Amino acid sequence: MPARTTPTAAPDSQVPEEAVTPLIRGIAVLEELTSAGGTMSASALERATGLARSTVDRIVATLARMEYVRLDGRDAVLTPRVMELGNAYLAALRLPALLGSRADALADALDESVSLAVADRDGIRFIHQATRRRAMSLSFRIGDLLPAERTAPGPLFATEWTDADWTRWRTRRTTDPHGRTFPAVPPAPHTRPAEDPDQEPEKDPDEDFVRRTERAAADGWSLDDQLIEPGLVAVSAPVRDPRTGRLACVANVVSHTSRHTAADLRDTLLPRLRTTVAEMEEDLRQAPPAEPGPAPAGLAVWTGASKHELGREFIESLARGLTVLTAFGEGRESLTLAEVAKATGLARATARRALITYDHLNLVAQTPHRTFTLTPRVLSLGFPPLAGTPLPRLAEPHLRALTDRIQETTHLAALTETGDEIQCTARVTAHHVMRVDIRIGTRLPATTDTAVGRVLLSRDDHDHDHALTDEELEQGVRTLAVPIHDRAGRTIAALATSTHTARRTAEDCVDTLLPALTTTATHIETALHTASRFTPVPLT
Repeated sequence: MPARTTPTAAPDSQVPEEAVTPLIRGIAVLEELTSAGGTMSASALERATGLARSTVDRIVATLARMEYVRLDGRDAVLTPRVMELGNAYLAALRLPALLGSRADALADALDESVSLAVADRDGIRFIHQATRRRAMSLSFRIGDLLPAERTAPGPLFATEWTDADWTRWRTRRTTDPHGRTFPAVPPAPHTRPAEDPDQEPEKDPDEDFVRRTERAAADGWSLDDQLIEPGLVAVSAPVRDPRTGRLACVANVVSHTSRHTAADLRDTLLPRLRTTVAEMEEDLRQAPPAEPGPAPAGLAVWTGASKHELGREFIESLARGLTVLTAFGEGRESLTLAEVAKATGLARATARRALITYDHLNLVAQTPHRTFTLTPRVLSLGFPPLAGTPLPRLAEPHLRALTDRIQETTHLAALTETGDEIQCTARVTAHHVMRVDIRIGTRLPATTDTAVGRVLLSRDDHDHDHALTDEELEQGVRTLAVPIHDRAGRTIAALATSTHTARRTAEDCVDTLLPALTTTATHIETALHTASRFTPVPLT
């Protein structure tokens, strides 16, 4: 089976001679995992990519060493660590950090979902989402790619397309008229001619998109009247870069026809959207230059050591190539080849070949100033399936590893929204005849009578790094808990284990279990901090 050609990559015959083949193959595996929702078996990856099974196994082993995937039986599963690639793009872009709070405030004011989108060739990608929690809510995630012609932002971006952009779009529309290369949206319906001569035929979607683009250019805003699926409507307005006057992003308000028609969005919500857009543009105008954060350190040494340890199973050129993407970030939006090499510790020749490969794959773009920038397509490398993953799901594999290690039941708990109860949000049970049975969803009063309560109610008191209760919840039960902190250092959850007094003394709990819980809490916090940098992580 031939390898799949991604819709935005150049044909195989145009692959540059200096491109890194293992890196191209590794990117293909990451994109297939992303399209599949984050989990695929090795055999499924073999079929999807057309790569040999041995090659797939080596790629997965390398990604696992980098902690971008974990192995779960026969499956490769994306982990939050892979989100550092998308985080590098979003940090370099700065728009989510500068404009996200405005979008959130607008969502609160309108009680509707609000998003920010950027152009990705002939599609759009979301870079920020402020969604409403309803029975029927928006399922799009940060990083999702949508076809321009089926969105409200699309016509606005198309107003800046060149002739080459229009040619690319028409080619894609010819080869993929129903948008099957965009897994985030349902396939477009077939356009049927009118069977009755007196019946008006359905609109040609291509001609309709051209007309919508002309209207967007004239009006300065755009509508989506159920183009994605029945009932979904949206209105968009452009946010312009004050330095260039060109589109920086598009702000988008999404609703359902049960609440607003498309015309109603235009008449009632568009004025408020435009006010917010003006505020966003002023924020961009007044934003000070970004201060460069610390660049990744020691990556070249790490990849070399991993190769020495794992041998042939570790693809060093793939690992080194992926580290190049993490060289970018806040204050490092545009880098020269020398700056990339310095940031990663790679030889200039190695960094150059990686950048040539990424340019071919449309993951980086060259500027007229001989620098490189990341493109929105970097978000296709594992970000969407993990965006918005709840904390219990992030923590679950770590709980399983902890339970296997200490052979005791472990669980995660958080305060409810009202703050007067503690809720168990995740657990992994140990195999004992006598075991503590605290089920997911169990609620207890938020008091300091329990170890979890003491951790959660002490909140940000870092002098209390753990709590141990001895038969206070129930006779014969000892519980040990440690805090889980968010990026700001606030205690947002507790990791706990409960055991029977006949199995472990209080001293044994502190000497043996506490180090294991503390280490696991650190792993959970690392995953949480990576996942929550640009996307909110629900606690339940």
